[in-house]
Amino acid sequence: MKPHFHKVPMQTQSSFSIRHDIIPNFKTGLHYHPEYELHLLIKGEGVRFVGDNISNFSAGEVILLGENLPHGWHCKEEYFLNNENAEMETIVIHFSPNFLGDDFLLLPEARLLPLLFEKARGGMLFLNETRKKLSALMQYAATSENLDRIISLLSILKILSESTDYQSISKRHSFFRSNEFETERLNTICSYTMVNYGRDINLAQIASISNLTITSFCRYFKMMTNKSYYTFLTEIRISHACHLLIEDRVSIDQIADKCGFYNISNFYRQFKKVMGVTPLNYKREYFMAEKSGNKLHLFE
Repeated sequence: MKPHFHKVPMQTQSSFSIRHDIIPNFKTGLHYHPEYELHLLIKGEGVRFVGDNISNFSAGEVILLGENLPHGWHCKEEYFLNNENAEMETIVIHFSPNFLGDDFLLLPEARLLPLLFEKARGGMLFLNETRKKLSALMQYAATSENLDRIISLLSILKILSESTDYQSISKRHSFFRSNEFETERLNTICSYTMVNYGRDINLAQIASISNLTITSFCRYFKMMTNKSYYTFLTEIRISHACHLLIEDRVSIDQIADKCGFYNISNFYRQFKKVMGVTPLNYKREYFMAEKSGNKLHLFE
C-alpha cells in the first residue's frame, strides 16, 4: 500500500470540487494530493491512516487534511462482502488555497487562513459543536450552485479558521515516509488485525506474518504508527465493542467475547481506559443523546 499520487478530478467550470458519494467501500488506498481535503463521513466505519497516525473512524467524522499529507480509509470487512446494508457515505471537498485567485490570501480579512493551512499540514479532527456546524454546511454546499457554492465554502473556512474545537491527528512534518515494501507490510498487519481482532492474537503470530522477530516487530510497529501493537489492537476491539453496544442485540459478556476480551474484568478495564466510561454508562449515554437528537460520536 505505497502512498501514491492521486489526481483529484476537478469539476468543470468550478473553482473547487465537492462530491457526495454513496459507495460500497473506499478503493483509493493510501494516497496524497496537493489539494486540501475536507472530509465528512456520514456513514461507515473502519480504520483511517493519516500521516503517522492510525485510528478508528466512524460516522460523523469531519477531518481537514493538508496538502500532500498521505491518507487513506480502510473499511471494515463487511463493506467488501456485497452487503446491501453496508455502504459508505461521504461528502468530500477539495480546494486549493488560492481558489479565489492568487491575491486571496493577501486580503486582511483572510489573515486567519494561512494559520489554518499550517495547522492542517498534520490533519485536524473537528469535534462537538464545530463538527455539527461543519456537517450541516457541507451537506448544504453539496447541493448548492453558482455563487452559493463559494459562499458555502467561505462560511466553512470561517468556522475552520476560528475554531479551537479540534484535535491534531498526525505529527506535522514528521510522519514516517516508508518504502513500498514497508507500507505493504503495514497494510498486511492492519488487514489481518481487522479480520481477526475477535481472536487471540499474540506477538509471535503477528510478528511471523510480518516476517520479523518479536523485538523487531515491536520496534517497527511503534516507528510506523507511534503506538504499540497492543494499543492499536485494543482500540480496534473497543471500537467494535462500541458498535455492538449501541446495536443492543447481545449481552455485555457476549460483546466482550466477540471482541477478543476473554476476561470480563479486563474488558471493563480496557473499555474505561479508552472511552473514559464503563460499557454500561457508554450505552446509557449514547441512547440518552440519541433520544435528545444529539448523537454521540464514538471516538471523541
